[in-house]
Amino acid sequence: MRVLVACEESQRVCTAFRERGHEAYSCDLQDCSGGHPEWHIKADALEMLKMKWDLVIAHPPCTYLSAAGAVRLFNKDHTIRDYDRYEKGLQAAEFFMAIWESGQERLCIENPVQLRVFNLPTCSQIIEPYMFGEPWRKRTCLWLKGLPPLMADDIVVPTGLWVGGTSKKRDRTIKERYELNSNRSQKIRSRTFPGIARAFSEQWG
Repeated sequence: MRVLVACEESQRVCTAFRERGHEAYSCDLQDCSGGHPEWHIKADALEMLKMKWDLVIAHPPCTYLSAAGAVRLFNKDHTIRDYDRYEKGLQAAEFFMAIWESGQERLCIENPVQLRVFNLPTCSQIIEPYMFGEPWRKRTCLWLKGLPPLMADDIVVPTGLWVGGTSKKRDRTIKERYELNSNRSQKIRSRTFPGIARAFSEQWG
């Protein structure tokens, strides 16, 4: 099966499919960091999507689309406070929709929960790393075409939040005292968890 993993430099998903014998390629404008440049296409993902693939898994840039950035985009009265950020969000939304409407028959787009202001389609499902053997909480949305929902296959107890920390407004019970992880770089925070990459390859490969 020919698989394109769009907007991926880490090669985690690409490698998971390669390990199962598929002809998988990561694609990004950056050089890859996964150690297999022979599996990496340094190019515009939209150009590669002009070709037909058996499966496409895409991770479009989410910095300006994520609901986590609402505090930077809106004032307290919900009016826009940063129009430059809003314009970048519109550009990111356009890129997202170009992938979604690329005509690929089997497609998954992975992104965090998004801001409603950009009017993107409702996601097909929400998954968490702890559903796939990773002891972390990080809400992850999947938009699916021609694919079944990803099924939890190794549920573990989450011990930490991959991004951010617990709310100061809550009583911090033992269950709520998750490890704080805001100091991770954006690149590390955005990488697909190995357990989720494995599930992609096992369930859709």
